[in-house]
Amino acid sequence: MKTMKSTAQSALTTTGRFDIHKYRILLMIALLAVSSSACSIRQIAVNKIGDALASNGSTYEADDDIELVAGALPFSLKLVEGLLAESPKHKGLLLVASQGFASYTYLDVQPKADAAAASDFDAAKKLRVRMRRLYLRGHNYGMTALELAHPGISAQLIQDPRKAVALLKKQDVPLVYWTAAGLGLAISASRDDVEMLARLPEVEALIDRALELDPKWRNGALHEFGIVLAATRPGQLDVARIREHYKQALDSSMGRSASLHVTLAESLAVQQQDRVEFTRLLELALAIDPDIHKDNRLMNLAAQRRARWLLARTDDLILSPDIPQQGATR
Repeated sequence: MKTMKSTAQSALTTTGRFDIHKYRILLMIALLAVSSSACSIRQIAVNKIGDALASNGSTYEADDDIELVAGALPFSLKLVEGLLAESPKHKGLLLVASQGFASYTYLDVQPKADAAAASDFDAAKKLRVRMRRLYLRGHNYGMTALELAHPGISAQLIQDPRKAVALLKKQDVPLVYWTAAGLGLAISASRDDVEMLARLPEVEALIDRALELDPKWRNGALHEFGIVLAATRPGQLDVARIREHYKQALDSSMGRSASLHVTLAESLAVQQQDRVEFTRLLELALAIDPDIHKDNRLMNLAAQRRARWLLARTDDLILSPDIPQQGATR
């Protein structure tokens, strides 16, 4: 089975709803709520805070400092987990946790693992283990929320993924996306773990169902994830399906997503050993001005960081000579 090479870009096309400024405002309220001796007052306060954290209006996506956000997320996540300890069935908090662990791991842990892979095998292995654990942590929070909405779906998803996802509705799409992302990213981090690879049909079923329900969700994020899944399926590479997902995501994002080009470069150009197309796609990603598209600035910066890292490794990834082939963007 082909390895899932570009799940991270797909999963993080859209970021979690973490608002760093909102956390600062709510911190004192949160601490008061958790420490309150009156259970009913504490529960009401926690639920109100959870509603606020899960609401729209995040400034996280517009931040221009990856390290700042990556450094702030662990505190934010522990705050969310503290609130979930008081209100474990709060679906909004569960969604925030699912998004947050995927975002933090992609922004902070995965780049460290990538860097270590070239020089320190043991360190890279430890980081991949941590990646898998954190991604699964986010996946489990998402599954908890889906289980609350659709009792029994967790067991059904393992037994018959296609039948299980038929229960899902359009309002479930955000949870479905991040739940699938957590599992897909964990599979990617697990390399050749047969047990983890056997769970790939769960990811496929969740994303395919989300595409049925809301194909344009978050500016083509689901189609971008579809590129990775189509490239991962065993058997002959379905190039037509991959290119169609790319086209749909490109149309939905209106050319504002750097990660889309990085995803296609890793998922298709590397497999086809197309150096020309690989380079072109990464240059397209780098040509996007993050300051123009501020609503997706952070993830564009993260995708461009990966694009530069991939370009530096071109000779390791693409072994064929510079022979022009039919490219995905022509």
